[in-house]
Order: sequence, then C-alpha cells, then structure tokens
Amino acid sequence: MPRAIWNGAISFGLVNVPVGLYSATESKTIHFHQVQEGTGRRVRNKRVAEGTGREVDYEKIVKGYETDDGDLIIVTPEELESVEPTRSRTIEIEDFVALDEIDPLYFDKAYYLAPTDEAKKPYALLRDAMDASGRIAIGRFVMRTKEYLAAIRTVDRALVLHTMHFGDEVRSIDDLDVPGGVKLTPKEKKIAGQLIDSLTTEFDPMAYEDRYRQRVADLVKRKAEGGDVVVEQEEEPERPSDLMAALEASLGDIQEARSRRQRRRELEGLSKAELAKRAGKAGVEGRSQMSKDELVAALAEAG
Repeated sequence: MPRAIWNGAISFGLVNVPVGLYSATESKTIHFHQVQEGTGRRVRNKRVAEGTGREVDYEKIVKGYETDDGDLIIVTPEELESVEPTRSRTIEIEDFVALDEIDPLYFDKAYYLAPTDEAKKPYALLRDAMDASGRIAIGRFVMRTKEYLAAIRTVDRALVLHTMHFGDEVRSIDDLDVPGGVKLTPKEKKIAGQLIDSLTTEFDPMAYEDRYRQRVADLVKRKAEGGDVVVEQEEEPERPSDLMAALEASLGDIQEARSRRQRRRELEGLSKAELAKRAGKAGVEGRSQMSKDELVAALAEAG
C-alpha cells in the first residue's frame, strides 16, 4: 500500500473517522536537466545577492514581502509561526452541498482518503450516507502549516478529497472582453448543434493520451539508440474565415476523423512487424526508424 502523505481524521458531527491522505494523481511529465552545450556538464542554480554576484548561504536568507509601494518588509520565522493556523489532524466538515453547485474552477488537487483498520465502519457509514444524500462535504484541514479548503466526495468505494481555491483566489471574468448576447442565425445554431451531437460520446479518460509526452519519449529513445531525428515544421491548416463555411467544413471532417480513429483502434492490435509490413505497402517513408505508435499514426492517416 502506498505511504500516506498526511494522517488525521474526518470530523463528522461527534463521529471521528481516522484516515490517511494519499495522492490520487501522479505527474508523468518528462523532465530535463540543464546542461552546458558541448560539454554535457550539469548547470546548477545558485542563490546570488543582487548587485554583488556573491553566493549567499541558505541560513543567511530571510523572507521579504514587497509592498505595492516597492518597500520590502522582512518577516522572521518566529513572526510567521505566530500567525500559522492551529496545528490539527482533523478535517472539519462544515457543510454538505450539491456537487453541481461548485464550479470546477474551484477544484485544485485530488487525494484519496483511506480509513485505518479500526475506522472502516464509520468510514463506510459516512460514504454511504453521502451517496444516499447526493451531497458532498465541505471542510477545512491543516497540512504542512497551511490551511486548506476541501471538498470530500464519493468515487466508487472510496472517499476523495479535493483541495479547493478560496473564493477570492478565483478571478472574475468581468475584466475580460467576452461577448454578451450576439445575434446568430437559426442555420448557424442548427449546424453548431449538429457538430456537437456528432462529437458527443461517453467520457473515457483512457481514450485521451498525452501525445506530446509520447513523442518526446520516442525522440529520446531514438537518439539514445543513435538514430537520426528529422525536425519538420508542421503547417497550420487553412481555416475558413466565414463562420458558416467553417461549421459546414467541420461537419464534413468528422466522418473522416471517426474513420481514422476506427482504423487506429484496429491497427493498435497488430504487431510492430505487421505494421511495418503494411507501412511498406503504403509507401510510408522512414518506417524503419518509427516506433509502433508512430507506425499506427502514419497508417491511420494514410488510410
């Protein structure tokens, strides 16, 4: 079982449910080091005092807050500690609300809540009662000296906690130049509706891949194996300037896009050797250096 990043309890009236907090997501971003060109030596960041060029020891660094007037206010660790939230190991439930009342803008990170062995019954009680009510819980808790607003909801058999932005952290759209009521023709509305209907499906998160991450991984793999990398500039497709023409062209493209997705699903079930063979028949260039995913994409595009 993964290690909890926080341990405490959910406070539900006079009932306490001891739980552990576990990350529900993980970053799979490919990270690079900064290195000196030509030598491969790692480049390190240093803390340097402005105007002196001299490195400053970590223990000599203090916190400074810059005011709107440009003044720098130095705040000591003791002063910050005096205003820290009370250290607590409790998620205090304050309200129950309907999930559809919360704009997704307010959600931040997601965590699983799992009970300790002795808390399985009260955990199940809270989970099942929330399921029956159709409500989610809103509360607060302190983690690493910071107080968080949080929403707790049920997902399958588990309780999931979402840290949330406070109300004043979500920016208003009032400062943006977005249109109000705009006159649209019935035909424009009809075709836009047809376009949405044509693209409507059941949400499957596994259907959406991080294609850029995969391309970066393939590029690094090819370079590690000594392969050549050809840098090609993709041209932006021409888009009709007329709204009506763009809607009609979009409808015409949907069927082809669906056909490509279907071909891709069929090709993904083939071996790399069979894909390379088909790529040869289709005249796909550079196929010998392509990964399986690249072969699938090329063949799906070629039809």
